Amino acid sequence: MDRHPSLLQSSRRNFMVTSGAVLAAAAMNPSLALANPGASAGPAPQETGGSVPGALPKDIARKISIGVFDAAFPDWTLDQMLEKFSAWGVEAVEIGTGGYPGSHHCPVQELLDDPAKLQAWKKKFDDRNIQVATLSCHGNPLHPDSQVAARDAETFRKTVQLAEKLDVKVIVGFSGCPGGSPTDTQPNWVTYRWPPEYAQMQDWQWKEKVVPYWKDAAKYAREHGVHRLAFEMHPNFVVYNPKSLLKLRDAVGEEIGANCDLSHLFWQGCDAVTVIHLLGKQGALFHAHMKDTCFYKSNVDKYGVLNFAFETKDLPEASETFRAVGYGHGANTWKEILRAYMEVGYDGIFSIENEDPILPGEVGVQRALYVLKNVRSELLGTSA
Repeated sequence: MDRHPSLLQSSRRNFMVTSGAVLAAAAMNPSLALANPGASAGPAPQETGGSVPGALPKDIARKISIGVFDAAFPDWTLDQMLEKFSAWGVEAVEIGTGGYPGSHHCPVQELLDDPAKLQAWKKKFDDRNIQVATLSCHGNPLHPDSQVAARDAETFRKTVQLAEKLDVKVIVGFSGCPGGSPTDTQPNWVTYRWPPEYAQMQDWQWKEKVVPYWKDAAKYAREHGVHRLAFEMHPNFVVYNPKSLLKLRDAVGEEIGANCDLSHLFWQGCDAVTVIHLLGKQGALFHAHMKDTCFYKSNVDKYGVLNFAFETKDLPEASETFRAVGYGHGANTWKEILRAYMEVGYDGIFSIENEDPILPGEVGVQRALYVLKNVRSELLGTSA
């Protein structure tokens, strides 16, 4: 139940004007933070045409579906989740099929084995006009522990098989991370190529593990009619920024693209709009997680950005943490982000992934839905 009905009842116009200042002011106490204390709404966006101020031209504006990643609700049954999503106006879903997100709402093997169960499962979404847009199997099929690698590789293959049966075009996951040598027992995330042994480790990883595995995996996906493998650019995996993503795409093929989760790129210093245009022009923009990052400047000044917090108890000393959309960067920033997606012709969904330690579960998802639907309406020149 939302504890701030007055915010939800405010007009779309007032929200766009006031949200940046209100949320930023609330963030001055990190333990109770609601937004990035260093963020501002930014300059007003340049108008690009259309009959409504701020709306995009009709040849660019497109209603991109707003969905939710089901991993935020592991304790709900599928029916409970879909009833909530229907009431909230959720238009699409990203469904976990194993790996780190789990498969709480998708009994993969049962659905593969029994066409009747598959049809009944899919009908639950169809009856509520909710698109099953993507399947997610975030794992580490490159793990130096062969049992872990085999498990996650099998999860990927079964996800591909299920995507084929459901006619789902995008599979979301991680690139994985191997060890730094044939004898390692744990992954080794190498990002800095000095001293020289680190360059040797990174070169070995890509030549012996990363490229060979994903060439075979992309071939398997292609044979099953799946041509979009959307990698989340995430720390501790070999694909962690746009450059490493495009490196893998160049080595493997056009099946490799991005799950553009900006929350991981904000703290690396990337500009969101620039990244979207870069990946869009490469044809490598397959999926988009909608998640924000809030910075605490006093701690960034002292500790730098490699000082992330995942729990509220750690926020007083944190440099940044994940937040719901609009609680790290203002509504105008997110309007420019959605504008960029429309400008590059993005044809996926906006998938809300809620990992906000302050607004967990349904509260964070509802807040993100509110922001995204309102800024999308501003760009389309329609009512919310």
